[in-house]
Amino acid sequence: MASLQGRRPVRGKIRPPQRRTTTESLFDTTWPTLANAIITIHEQKAYTLSYEVVYRSAYNLVIHKCGERLYNGVKDLIEKQLESEAESKIVPVLGIADASPSEGVQLLKAIQKLWEHHVVCLLMITDILVHMDKNYVPQSRLPRTYDMGLYLFRDTVIRSPKYPIQSHLQMVLLNQITMERKGDVIDRGAVKSCTEMLLAMKENNGMDSVYNTDFEVLLVETSREFYKIESDDLVRLFDPSEYMRKVENRLDEEQQRCSYYLTEKTEPKIRAIVEQEMIAKHLKTVMEMENGGLKQLLNNNRRDDLERMYRLFSRVADGSKELQTGVSAYIKESGKEINANVRESQAENTDKAVPLGVTLALRWVQEVLDLKEKFDAILTSAFAKDKAFEKAINYAFETFINLNPKAPEFMSLFIDNKLKKDFKGKSDDEVDSILSKTTTLFRFLSDKDVFERYYKQHLSNRLLLGKSLSDEAERGMISKLKIECGYQFTSKLEGMFTDMRLSTDTMTSFKEFLENAVDTPPFELSVTVLTSTYWPVPSVPVPCNLPMDFLAATKIFERFHTSRHNGRKLTWHTTMGNVDLRATFNARKHELNVSTMAAVVLLLFNNVPDGEPLSYMAIEQETGLPAENLKRTLQSVACGKFKILIKEPKSRDIADTDTFKFNAAFSEKLSRIKIQTVASKVENAVELRETKEKVDDARKHMAEAAIVRVMKNRKSLDHNNLVAEVIGQLQGRFNPAPSMIKKRIEALIEREYLERAPGDRTIYNYLA
Repeated sequence: MASLQGRRPVRGKIRPPQRRTTTESLFDTTWPTLANAIITIHEQKAYTLSYEVVYRSAYNLVIHKCGERLYNGVKDLIEKQLESEAESKIVPVLGIADASPSEGVQLLKAIQKLWEHHVVCLLMITDILVHMDKNYVPQSRLPRTYDMGLYLFRDTVIRSPKYPIQSHLQMVLLNQITMERKGDVIDRGAVKSCTEMLLAMKENNGMDSVYNTDFEVLLVETSREFYKIESDDLVRLFDPSEYMRKVENRLDEEQQRCSYYLTEKTEPKIRAIVEQEMIAKHLKTVMEMENGGLKQLLNNNRRDDLERMYRLFSRVADGSKELQTGVSAYIKESGKEINANVRESQAENTDKAVPLGVTLALRWVQEVLDLKEKFDAILTSAFAKDKAFEKAINYAFETFINLNPKAPEFMSLFIDNKLKKDFKGKSDDEVDSILSKTTTLFRFLSDKDVFERYYKQHLSNRLLLGKSLSDEAERGMISKLKIECGYQFTSKLEGMFTDMRLSTDTMTSFKEFLENAVDTPPFELSVTVLTSTYWPVPSVPVPCNLPMDFLAATKIFERFHTSRHNGRKLTWHTTMGNVDLRATFNARKHELNVSTMAAVVLLLFNNVPDGEPLSYMAIEQETGLPAENLKRTLQSVACGKFKILIKEPKSRDIADTDTFKFNAAFSEKLSRIKIQTVASKVENAVELRETKEKVDDARKHMAEAAIVRVMKNRKSLDHNNLVAEVIGQLQGRFNPAPSMIKKRIEALIEREYLERAPGDRTIYNYLA
C-alpha cells in the first residue's frame, strides 16, 4: 500500500447561492410602480396617481445607479404604447384616406389627436423623471425624456415600419393643399396641426425637422408641377391683364398659406416656383400678346396694369430688363411714327407755294412733348421712378429725336412760337413749366450747336421786331440753356440782350443829338446797333437800293455814331428792319407796317401813274434785290391776306413775266395793318445744306480749340487719350467723330501747334 504522507488532501469548493444586490431588488420592486404610472398616464387617469410617490420612486432609482434600466424601460414602454395606439386609432383610417382625398382629413385629425395626447403624456412623464433628465441623461449623452418621446413618435408612428402612415400623411397633406389651390374649402386647422407636429419632430442631428426632410421636398415638387400646368392653361385662356392678376393672387395666397399653416421658411421656396413657372417662363409671351400685351397697355395708358407688370417682372431675373427693352422699343417705334408723319407732310406739300413751316415744327415738338409727358407719368405711377427705367426711356427718346435731322430747328421754332404768341395770358408757373419741358427735349439733342444756331436766329428776330411777349421768359429760357450747356453756350445770346439795352440808350442820345443838328432825317428813325459777333447776320449784307430819303437818314445816324465811337464801322442790313408807311386808298387811309424791302418796293409806285403796272423785271432793276428776296417780298404784299398790290396773272408763285399795280380799291376795317414777309419757317434743302456747312466749319474751330486746351495742359499725350478727352469736352455741344478729331490734329500739326514725338508717332507734344 502506497504511503500518502507528505500530500495535502484535496478538498471540494462549495459556493453559496448568489444573492441579488440591493440595487437590483430596488429596481424590481420600484419599476412596476413607475410602469403602472406611465400606463395610467396614457390611459388619461393621472389624477389617480400620487405625484410624490411616483417622483420619489424615479429619484431613488437614479441615485441607486439604475438610471440606464429606468431610461430604457421608459423608452420601451412608451414605444409599446405608441405601437398599440397607432394600430388602434390610425391604421383603421388609412383606408378612408385612400378611398377619397376629401375624406383624408380624418387621418389628419386622428394623427393630430394621437400627437396631442402623446405630447401631454410626455410632459407628465417628464415631470416624474426630472432627476433622471438632470443627472443620468447628460452624463450618458442621451436625449432627454421629452425629446426621446418625440423621436419615438417619429419612428414608431410617422415612420412606422409596419404601416404606411408616413406616405398616407404626406399624400393627404399634399391633396389638401392642392384642393385649396383649386378653390375648395379645407380644414386648415387640421393641416396646421400636422405641419406643426412635423416641425416639432427633429432629426437625430437636432437641426433639421421632419417637416423639412420628409414633407417640404415633396411639397416643392408638387407645387412646381401644379404651377407649370396652371400657368400654361392661364396664358392660353386669359388676356395679360387678367393673367397678371391671377399670378398676383397666387403669390398672395401662397404667402398667406405659408404664414398660416405651413412655415414662413417654406414661403421663399414656393414663391420662387410661382415666379419661375408663372412669370419667368412667360415674360415675352405676356408682353407680346395682341389682346392686351405691353404695346396695348402703353397705347391705352393703363397704368395700373403696367404697375402690376412692373412689380411681377421685377421679381425674376432679367424680367426688369425685358420690360425696359419693351418700353424702350415702344417709344422708339412711336418716335419713328412721329418722324414719319413729318416727312409725309413735307412730301405732300413740296409743290405748294407756302410750306408748312412753323405749323409742322409745332406739331412735331408737341407730339414728342405729349409722348414724354405720358412716359413721365408712367415712370412715376407705374415704374416707381426706377432709375433703370428712367435711363431706358431717356435713351429711347434721345435715339428717335436725333433720327430727325430737323429736330434742332423744330425745337427752336417751337420755343420761338411760345415766346411770341402762346405765353400771352399764361402765369409765370405755366410759362416755366412749358420751358422746362422743352429744355428736357433739348437735353436729348446730340447736335446742340445746331440748335444754338437756329435759336440765335429766332431770338434775333424776336428782339429786333419786338415780337417777344416777355423779357423775363426770354431770360428764363437762356438760364435753363446755361444750366444745361454752360456759359459758353449762352454768352452770345446774353450779348444780344446787352446790345438791345445799349441800343435803347443810343437812341436816347441820338434824339438829343438831333435837337442841335443842322439837318435831321425826313422821318422818325430808330436804329438798333448790333455787335456782329453776337448776332446771326450775314457777313455781306443783302444788296438793296434804298430811296434817297432813307439814304439821307442813314448818313445822319452815321455822323452821330462816328462822333461817339470813332473807328467803328456801321454796316446796314435792310433784311432785318421794318418801316411804317402811310398809304392812301380810295376808301380810307391805312398805316402799313412792312419790312424795309417791302417799303422799298411799295414806294416805287409813288412814281407810277394811277393804274399803271410795273413789271417784275423793272422792280428788280430799281430795288437791286436778289431774286429770292424780291419774290418773297412781292408774295407778302400781293399774294397774302392783305393785297396792297395786284398781281397779273393771279397765282401764288412769282414769275419774271408778272406785272404789279397799286391796289387803290384795297379796303380793310383795321387802320393799322402789319404785313409779314412770306418765308419758309423751316429751311429748305439748300438752306439746310448751307447751315450744315456753317455748323461743320464752327465744329472744326471748336474741336481745334479743345485739342489745344488739352495739349496745353498735358504738354504730351498719346492719340487715344487725346481723342477721349476732346470728345469729353465737346459732348455738351455735339458728338464728334474720332475721324474728325484726327483730321483736326493733323491740321494743327501742319500749322505747328503740335508735333509728333520722335520715335513714337502715336504721341503728340504741344508746341508753345
